[in-house]
Amino acid sequence: MSAYTKVVVGTDGSESSYRAVDRAARLAADAAATLVIACAYVPADPRSVSQAADQLGDDAYQIRGDNPAEDIVRGARERALAAGATQLEARTVRGAPVESLIKLADEVGADLLVVGNKGLNSLTGRLLGSVPADAARRATCDVLIVHTT
Repeated sequence: MSAYTKVVVGTDGSESSYRAVDRAARLAADAAATLVIACAYVPADPRSVSQAADQLGDDAYQIRGDNPAEDIVRGARERALAAGATQLEARTVRGAPVESLIKLADEVGADLLVVGNKGLNSLTGRLLGSVPADAARRATCDVLIVHTT
């Protein structure tokens, strides 16, 4: 088997998804591959933001400002650097997680997609689908499901 040259890893900012980033970073470093860190997001519509701000009152600052996906990929990038990755790209992608990750993997020509296993063995995951299971079924490249939970 040849070494991977481009690895995409998805993160949602959770500690378990950051464990997948750590693993992908070590793998990319060992293979001298480019690591593409991605966070999918669905933008909130202004009406929903306004309603949430009304309910949160003094805590409304938590939903205003930059796209949280930007902060998530920034944190993931720092972790990836600490884990040894040297060739990095960080991207936020608009849309649902599975569709966005698969589209990104195809766009960048990834030969490996890395996701955490969170949701894989849950009841919700079995009934509604989970990111790792759906990604493994639909990806056009290899998929590594990292044990993160």
